[in-house]
Amino acid sequence: MIFLFTDFGWNGPYIGEMKAVLSCDLTDTVIDLMHDAPVFNPMASAYLLAALSKRFVAGDFCLGVVDPGVGDDNRRVLYVDADDVHYIGPDNGLFAVLAARAKRVRCQEIRWRPQIQSASFHGRDVFAPIVARLLHGKPLDSQEVPLASLVGADYPGQLKEVIYIDHYGNVITGLNAGICSDATIFSVEDKRAAHAHTFSSVAPGQLFWYENSMGLIEIAANQANACQLLGCEIGTPVDLIIP
Repeated sequence: MIFLFTDFGWNGPYIGEMKAVLSCDLTDTVIDLMHDAPVFNPMASAYLLAALSKRFVAGDFCLGVVDPGVGDDNRRVLYVDADDVHYIGPDNGLFAVLAARAKRVRCQEIRWRPQIQSASFHGRDVFAPIVARLLHGKPLDSQEVPLASLVGADYPGQLKEVIYIDHYGNVITGLNAGICSDATIFSVEDKRAAHAHTFSSVAPGQLFWYENSMGLIEIAANQANACQLLGCEIGTPVDLIIP
């Protein structure tokens, strides 16, 4: 499988153009994992991708493009092999969290470039061709880089912030659910949310937190928009109150 993880949005030609490059001579299935990752925000996206990557299996590829530094000559093109799953994209922090959590990890800077490329669409012109070459076993000019040298190597293990707000207004944090007990209360913008198992466990309009399907702490409201109730946005701090 080839998974695409971007902040491109679902409209416009960008996803289709990347898929066209990947589909030209490959038989692998291309899956749209996410195209509304936090815009221009590799750090928040890193925690989302790390949570989603738990469902990848050995041999899968993930092309990740959340790349506000596109065109910067100092921005490395990165290949990360984390527990035999292959990630290709910019070295801007996007892969730092999953790499830090992997049992086995190898990082390389890819120096190969196609002869023709645009200044701004490296997802189509650089990263997708690299995926294709790797899948075909073609050589790539590369150099091993230490994990500690990656942008984002100093990211915290848990991010006490809002990292994503979904279509319903549910607020996803960069916190793994395993770090707290059901007695923990979360506070966002001075509004508190206690634990509940799921939406139907609370009254309509009531705020609560639960472990979402990615294993992250999510603050939601039954049949209501938690983001509006909290008055938060991506990057808003999330506080833990442990009795």
